[in-house]
Amino acid sequence: MSDVLDEFDDEGGGASLSFYLKIVALFFVVLLFGLYIGDVLFGKSSLDVLLNLQQDKDTLTIKIKNLKDENAVLQKEYFELRQLDPDR
Repeated sequence: MSDVLDEFDDEGGGASLSFYLKIVALFFVVLLFGLYIGDVLFGKSSLDVLLNLQQDKDTLTIKIKNLKDENAVLQKEYFELRQLDPDR
């Protein structure tokens, strides 16, 4: 009977080692996948795109302000000319 128990102990140790190796391998796979997703979401290329979009937004905001100012000047000139027109 002790021979059977000794055999069982030997097999159980090997199975637990295999189980721990699977857990460690799974941990590394999850870690590498997490690093990959982090790089995709927050990597250098994503940062470059974000900075370019912010720069484009600033440029467009300045253009909008300039066009609004120009529009105000042209509207003032239009209404002044319209008021001086005797036909209307």
